[in-house]
Amino acid sequence: MTRVVEVPAFFDERSFEAFAQSLAAGPLTDRLLFDARGATWSSPVGFVAMLTAAQAVREAGGPTPQFTIPDSADVRRYWVRTGLFRHLAELVEIHGKLPRLKVEEQSDVLLDVTPVRASEDVHAVVGKIQAAASRILHGELGLEAKATMGFAMALSEACQNIVEHAGTGGWVSVHAYSYRKRLKRRVVVIAVSDAGVGFRRSLEATQARRFGDRWGDAAALEAAVIQNVSRFRDPGRGQGIAGIKRYLARWQGKLTIRSGTARIAIVPAWDDDSPLLEQLAPFPGAQVQIVIPAQQDEPQDDAT
Repeated sequence: MTRVVEVPAFFDERSFEAFAQSLAAGPLTDRLLFDARGATWSSPVGFVAMLTAAQAVREAGGPTPQFTIPDSADVRRYWVRTGLFRHLAELVEIHGKLPRLKVEEQSDVLLDVTPVRASEDVHAVVGKIQAAASRILHGELGLEAKATMGFAMALSEACQNIVEHAGTGGWVSVHAYSYRKRLKRRVVVIAVSDAGVGFRRSLEATQARRFGDRWGDAAALEAAVIQNVSRFRDPGRGQGIAGIKRYLARWQGKLTIRSGTARIAIVPAWDDDSPLLEQLAPFPGAQVQIVIPAQQDEPQDDAT
């Protein structure tokens, strides 16, 4: 019997929880069908989450999942352009006819969905995106030109977290678009995800005793994100999240990290997200989202 995992119609960090719940409804070794027929849009979070789920099934030794593509031709074209299906095809059996893109189209994709497995991948990701990031951050978001250096650092540290902590490969995607619902500004969104051990297992050897009965996914995220704790004992190592927080504080950005059954957020004034969520559906590895907004309001009619 095949178990259906529903891909949300509008796949962002909030609807991610419905996707995680659907995936967690049974063991990863079930025969699974990822149903994306009703999909109308996905943020970078959605793209890396779909790949992480498929990767987790592969690593759990389950049957190769099936994946039904979106009914919407526009959505199919956009998802092809992001590189999603190129990587999904290595992990799932895709059902449906995908379009071939003849000409490179202008889009909000700053970085295609890209695998991260080693430090060399991180350097390649940062190098590939720097020119586009400079254009977007300075030209569209109104940030100072030197913000590009901090952006490259934040992107690098988020990806490096996979290499140093996950114990397996992961994925990164970066887009720029208008945040119509809450901010009404252009934003750049970085999403990084892996199917690895997660924050709790990564920090357990050095932190579990300190937290005692409180130890769990939420406590591990609190240690890493609020207290800047690292599993590395060497001074200066493992301070990537602290650097990301300093960068985002300067530009009123948002950081969310989800791992296991908990999610923590550094919430700027323009957002109403919860700073900590616990007892969520379990999801493999860790997921990081960084949102960097424009520094002035854009006309409301321009929000898309």
